[in-house]
Amino acid sequence: MAVLVALGAFLMTLAGGWSAHRVTDRRHLVLGLAGGLMLGVVGLELLPESLETAGTEVHGVPAALLLFVGGFLLAHLVERLLAHRQAAHGAEETNGRTPEVGLTAAAAMVGHSAMDGVAIGAAFQVDDSMGAAVAVAVIAHDFADGFNTYTLTRVYGNARRRALMMLFADAAAPVAGAASTLFFTIPEPLLGGYLGLFGGALLYLAAAEILPEAHHEHPARSTLLCTVAGVLFIWLVVGAAH
Repeated sequence: MAVLVALGAFLMTLAGGWSAHRVTDRRHLVLGLAGGLMLGVVGLELLPESLETAGTEVHGVPAALLLFVGGFLLAHLVERLLAHRQAAHGAEETNGRTPEVGLTAAAAMVGHSAMDGVAIGAAFQVDDSMGAAVAVAVIAHDFADGFNTYTLTRVYGNARRRALMMLFADAAAPVAGAASTLFFTIPEPLLGGYLGLFGGALLYLAAAEILPEAHHEHPARSTLLCTVAGVLFIWLVVGAAH
């Protein structure tokens, strides 16, 4: 089931890359909805489940919460390192941004997408409703992943063929990540910790990347409504599952 669901992430990533090649004026609505779905999954499903499953405390604080904060900081650190690397390789040059920087950034997106697939598989090890909720969040934000992977590769001077190669690698990564969980079962405390870590990273992507990008060029009321609709949809899914 996890692998079949991950195929949805594969298709959504390709859709994001196709949109990057043919930018449409409705992209901000899709990103606004994706941000809401991600926020809903983190706050209403991932964090409560990780707190219940991880169980233990470290110096008076639930381990799941520490890993949640750690996931947020880790995503922030990776994003800052990539930004620093881009600046160090001549981000202010007129023509010639270094192609290797674009490939490095795209490769980071591929690694992130593989971990998304692991998260889908891990969530299905908890139960089907958790798996479905995580899958919705992953599939939603994979549109932005595909868009960014293609854009990052191209904007640094790489040929279209390389951009498409990285896009397909990014699309296949969640499927590979989900398939890997078929060969092992994550112990319950580790599973809760991983879900907390993933929730922190997902919250960072929603709050610092997806939603600001959605409102950057189109600060429209419709974008905000799409975000609220995404949160409400996850609430309905979680409520129906329980």
